[in-house]
Amino acid sequence: MKQNKITGISRSLLILSGLALLVILFVPMWRIDLVAPQYPEGLSLYIYANKLGGNVDIINGLNHYIGMKVLRDEDFVEFKVLPGIIIFFSIAFVLVGLIGRRRWLNVLFITFVLFGIIAMIDFWRWEYDYGHNLDPNAAIKVPGMSYQPPLIGYKQLLNFEAYSIPATGGWIFIGAGALALLCLMIEWRKNKKMKQPVAVSMAAMCFLISSCNAGPEPIAYGKDACYSCKMTISDSRYGAEMLTKKGRVYKFDDSRCLISFVESNEVPKENIQELYLASFTAPPELIPVKAAFLLKSEQLSSPMRGNVAAFKTREALEEVQKEMKGDVVQWEDVLK
Repeated sequence: MKQNKITGISRSLLILSGLALLVILFVPMWRIDLVAPQYPEGLSLYIYANKLGGNVDIINGLNHYIGMKVLRDEDFVEFKVLPGIIIFFSIAFVLVGLIGRRRWLNVLFITFVLFGIIAMIDFWRWEYDYGHNLDPNAAIKVPGMSYQPPLIGYKQLLNFEAYSIPATGGWIFIGAGALALLCLMIEWRKNKKMKQPVAVSMAAMCFLISSCNAGPEPIAYGKDACYSCKMTISDSRYGAEMLTKKGRVYKFDDSRCLISFVESNEVPKENIQELYLASFTAPPELIPVKAAFLLKSEQLSSPMRGNVAAFKTREALEEVQKEMKGDVVQWEDVLK
């Protein structure tokens, strides 16, 4: 029985997490920020456990023109049940900390993570309905256009830049889950048993994936437009992309357009997460520019005459170089 008891530090962390969860009842859990030329200071929608906050009236006024539903607290059944669920988990964390049994810690963690996954699915479902089910008699109608906000990260909606991120309450929720996971790791290490139940392993993976940084976004060739020259990106061998630290993606049809945009400093260099070029021999794969092997040749004839091809391996580059004479260069050389 003694080996089934959890350590004092794990018990303290669980009790602390349980008390912290109560704070979620009073602070926003999520926020959606909208930025546009006519609203340079931005508009914010705050989602609490039991209500909406922020610039709700202004957002409703704008959404009326494109036929989106009016945001009203009473239309969300989640606001009626979510406070009770938060209180339940708050009590559960404290009780497991007081009881101090490892089995109940496992049950608590799995249940907490499953609730987080279900909550995000429900959030996505609401966003889908909100952005797709539009009033057919709306004043502004763009054929084929939907206005679903991003689940997390960045998305361009007409002339609005939309950012969806956890607010204070969301970070507390994530922190409580992280501390529960830390407690599990402490207990596994203490007992020198590194075999964890499959269900716990899968739940932990799902929990951690949600906090991972986004990677490059596939370019829809023939549909996406180059952010710099506005031409449709059509040649999959020369596509390029910029990913910012906020998760926004800029797409380009040529390395020259990418370089021109970088030099414009519209996105400060310290805010750039990564730059990518399309794989010349394995499109539509995107390769980080610093990891790519680059060939510069006038025979490439890329869309905007950047004439740079990217390869994942030196061997792949050399095969193409036999037919298209050119120089092997570094990204720093291309920037010059």
